[in-house]
Amino acid sequence: MSFFGSSSETSVSKKIKPTVVRTQNVLFELKKIAKANGQKLEDIDFNILGIQTFTRINEDKKEVEWEEISSNILHEIDDKTVLLNYDFQIKQVYEIEIFSKSKEKNIFTNFKTVIGANSSKCKIYLSIKAGSKITYSSQFGKELLILINKSKLKAGILLNIFDDMVDDEIDRISGLVRREGDKAFKDTKTMLVAQSHEPTLTVDAELIIHYDKKEELDDNKKVDYSLRGYINSVRKDELLIEYIKAKKGKVGRDCRGKIITPQEPIIKNEIDFTINDTIRKEETSEYIKYFANENGYITLENKEYLIKTDVAIDEISFKTTGSISTGLDSDVLINVQEKDMVKDAIGTGMSVEVSKIEIDGNVGSSAKVVAIKATIGGQTHRTAEIVAEELDINVHKGIAKGKNIHITRLEHGIVEGDIVGIAQALGGKISANEITIDLCASNVKATASRLIEIKKLQGSENTFTIDPILSKDINDDLQENEDQIKKLKIEVRNLKKEIELTQKIVNDNETSFKDIKKRLLHYKKNGVKMPQAFVNKYKQFQKVTENLKEMKKNDLIKNDELKLQTTRTLSFQDNIFDSRIINRDRWIGHNELVFKLVNPPTVLKFHPKEGSQDRIFAIVEVEEGTFEIKAVKE
Repeated sequence: MSFFGSSSETSVSKKIKPTVVRTQNVLFELKKIAKANGQKLEDIDFNILGIQTFTRINEDKKEVEWEEISSNILHEIDDKTVLLNYDFQIKQVYEIEIFSKSKEKNIFTNFKTVIGANSSKCKIYLSIKAGSKITYSSQFGKELLILINKSKLKAGILLNIFDDMVDDEIDRISGLVRREGDKAFKDTKTMLVAQSHEPTLTVDAELIIHYDKKEELDDNKKVDYSLRGYINSVRKDELLIEYIKAKKGKVGRDCRGKIITPQEPIIKNEIDFTINDTIRKEETSEYIKYFANENGYITLENKEYLIKTDVAIDEISFKTTGSISTGLDSDVLINVQEKDMVKDAIGTGMSVEVSKIEIDGNVGSSAKVVAIKATIGGQTHRTAEIVAEELDINVHKGIAKGKNIHITRLEHGIVEGDIVGIAQALGGKISANEITIDLCASNVKATASRLIEIKKLQGSENTFTIDPILSKDINDDLQENEDQIKKLKIEVRNLKKEIELTQKIVNDNETSFKDIKKRLLHYKKNGVKMPQAFVNKYKQFQKVTENLKEMKKNDLIKNDELKLQTTRTLSFQDNIFDSRIINRDRWIGHNELVFKLVNPPTVLKFHPKEGSQDRIFAIVEVEEGTFEIKAVKE
């Protein structure tokens, strides 16, 4: 909002002789007279003596004579067909009397206002500043209208044309002041005092590339080339490109009576590309929009936009592509073709997230690959991490996580999955529900919840562990179950104490209670008014016995719930009795078998003798509550 002036008052030291002038520019005349008399602008005031309104409609760009319009038909001018005509012009001439402000206080001495406008000057506001004070009088509405009109003239705003709302605004403010008598404005209050016809803005042509999700950077922010977006993944029905059509605006007229002419639109970035059937076009009079018909990534080839799902690249590195993220649901398959074993197909520090990825070569240090399905033909660095539901790795030294994982050779890497199959394990740590190792060398630590199967054993110092709560979800459930058991045990113990105490009270007072009950029945039978003290004791004892019954009922419920939760705890280890550690080969060297019981928490260990032909090991209950690891049949 821009501001044109204020009604603030100050004292004056020199009187200006009242001067009457006719002018189109009130503020100019005020400044001229103030300067001629050595006065400040805020030290002088004026009265509006008369208003003349003139209009004309030029013909063929030739100016015609002005015609005066009667004040009683001014409202007819405020019509779009007239005011939005380029050739229509309007002006007002004001007769005003200029004089020095009086030193005497008036009703507006502490009523501070300022007039302002929006950028187009098609809306004019009068703001009553916070802290303003006013005392109501019968002339308040009339005086406020004079104040508004004088403020508008200083700002060059036409009177009696665009101000139909002023009477209602004055009534609103007058109502506030009248109700309180002495009104103090704690907050600034704004009122609309003129409104003309806003222009419709011109729209420049614009091409918006929505699929390019690169982050806008300021001059001081460094570019992270690892995130520069080599592939632009898209989803079905996603808005890809939008062309805003150029459109010239419509004329308006401001509250000074001046025509507002819209600028000519700028035509740029016109469409010079085509699309295929993977993209659809929607067009209106205002825009053209292009949407994806399928998942994938968008590419421009020979000025044709299309969506693909397969992409083949030599390598993913800082130098070539930067990190790539298309999302797991993008349906994009990336084939990284670098096969040189002394180079990295996925470079140091790179991250990749994609639906499917086939890596012919190596995954470098600190690299991370996330996919639904991933195949790695080379080897993974010990600091690399691969996460995929379906995962196949040739040589693994890093971290692998997924559901179904197959590794040709594990070299001291870490593997976490549901079903894990390893052709050759040369050291490493494996965690899964089921683990199968075709050839097991040394220093392998395998932990499963159901099954570990070794087809050929060629080393020692291996540890094979069955842990029924290996999964985080099961572990969390067990912890929650144990917490609930602890809570229930405390509640049962406290309830038992409370029952014992209440039962003692009942037992100690039972004889007295029976005596009171007998007396009350006697009084009732003989129509004698029962003593209130007896009645109160009877009700009190009755309430205690009812509470005791409720506590005993609650005790049964709590004990049943405790039994149920305890049974649940035992169920967490039920599967351990069906779990197996199997070695299809003979045992050599020093190896350790471990079974973890849940309740009671117990770790059982067994070391098969070298040369032993025992193949299958399980937990066996040798006597009630006593368990051992023993060789069993299939």
